[in-house]
Amino acid sequence: MTRPRLFSVVALLLLTPACAKRASYADMRGGYSATPAAAAMEAPNIESYAHIAENAFKRVADDPLSTFSIDVDTASYSNVRRFLEDGQLPPADAVRIEEMINYFTYAYPEPAGAQPFSVKTEVAACPWNDRARLVQIGIKGKSLAPAEIPPRNLVFLLDVSGSMSSPDKLPLLQRSLAMLVADIRPVDSVGIVVYAGAAGVVLEPTADRDKIVSAIDALYAGGSTNGGQGIEAAYALAERAFRKGGINRVILATDGDFNVGVSSEGELQRLIEHKRDSGIFLSVLGFGTGNVKDSTMEMLADKGNGNYAYIDGLQEARKVLVEQAGATLVTIAKDVKIQVEFNPLKVGAYRLIGYENRVLAHQDFNDDSKDAGEIGAGHTVTALYEVLPPGAEGAVPGVDPLRYQQPKAAPAPASASAELMHVKLRYKQPEGEGSQLLTMPVADPGHALDAASEDLRFAAAVAMFGMKLRNSEHARAVTYKQIRGLAEGALGPDAKGYRRGMLALLGLAAGQQGEPLDAPASVAR
Repeated sequence: MTRPRLFSVVALLLLTPACAKRASYADMRGGYSATPAAAAMEAPNIESYAHIAENAFKRVADDPLSTFSIDVDTASYSNVRRFLEDGQLPPADAVRIEEMINYFTYAYPEPAGAQPFSVKTEVAACPWNDRARLVQIGIKGKSLAPAEIPPRNLVFLLDVSGSMSSPDKLPLLQRSLAMLVADIRPVDSVGIVVYAGAAGVVLEPTADRDKIVSAIDALYAGGSTNGGQGIEAAYALAERAFRKGGINRVILATDGDFNVGVSSEGELQRLIEHKRDSGIFLSVLGFGTGNVKDSTMEMLADKGNGNYAYIDGLQEARKVLVEQAGATLVTIAKDVKIQVEFNPLKVGAYRLIGYENRVLAHQDFNDDSKDAGEIGAGHTVTALYEVLPPGAEGAVPGVDPLRYQQPKAAPAPASASAELMHVKLRYKQPEGEGSQLLTMPVADPGHALDAASEDLRFAAAVAMFGMKLRNSEHARAVTYKQIRGLAEGALGPDAKGYRRGMLALLGLAAGQQGEPLDAPASVAR
């Protein structure tokens, strides 16, 4: 009784005369462009981003441990690209350096045996700080052949509120989902829930591609945004079609504007945390400009054991929903945490680059009740540390000697070894509750930057790009010419052209910041 009533409300919203005219189709970022009339009617920019306080150096004598949750989101890079291609610099808080680095894949080795992921470390000279060493920790999730992908129970939760009416939102979303639907198999199912002022099921789970595409094509935008009610309805539909041992996922597509019902970040977070215990994960696709609620979308994906991508065009939709569908949909390890212990005889101070909103309390590493990030099939995850040798940390603020505590004991015997640091990882199986532990020491062979792998050098270039965009105090002497030179020498095979695409973005950013460069090849779209 309830479901038909909900659907009728949504249908009424979608079919009102004000919303009956479908948005125009044109050519922008591989698919759409706002018409002049639409541009004139654009609302003021009310995008919102969570504040990022950049990680500072820490003295090893004061805190020898660094603990954080991994992150496989990529939204920040494509959102930064959108700003630069529109002729403006992104807000500093829109630049999450770890997401920029992890937008790209790296040639880390496939895991061996039953282990769900491999771990590779590398150390070389730091390109932006001649006193420091750069440490790369690389993780590669096990790849799956198409035949190995389990049956998929996908529920599309689609925002069809009035804020989604512009061509770069709902029309682009419709084309994007059509790409994913093209790969639906008979063993899979897709259901669709829409929400505006109310929420309702517009398609019961089915493997019939024609029915799915017809339901997507029929969508129109209008009304306010009751996202909380939509989330409830989507999870209920996913639970009814639950595949034991399969992929059970809600895919939320929105500009992130929740203004009716459960709308505060705190309320939404508690709702998602409760729902993830059902074994149904949540991925978030962000769309559009001017109204992007980036902090809300990132939080939902984080708490829903999923990933967050920003879709700025059809090429990005193809990358996320087709090329990397395994990585974005098939979770092979969850609650993945990293803890690093630095050797005080080799490291005076250290700094984790990015991951500011993924930092964990040290005791959380061994607490299996604490949520962390997920790794998908074929995913690569990269983290970088900038480390200073003992004696070079003089400018790093320290802590006064404690009044009531005993002086620290002498370093353990292991510190006399060649080890720079010791890396530990904890993870759970996708349906497990207890974590497993991996550990490995890391030594510094003293390599110069030009002796490092292409992956380390390119990741370093991306990190420098992010720091430059954020006007980081750690990159004040960095120039765009330096970044481009490092990136150009580390492109590797780059079959899809994504690495080369960053070269064009460097040119756009350099022009905006008064350091014009000769334009390289056009951005890979």
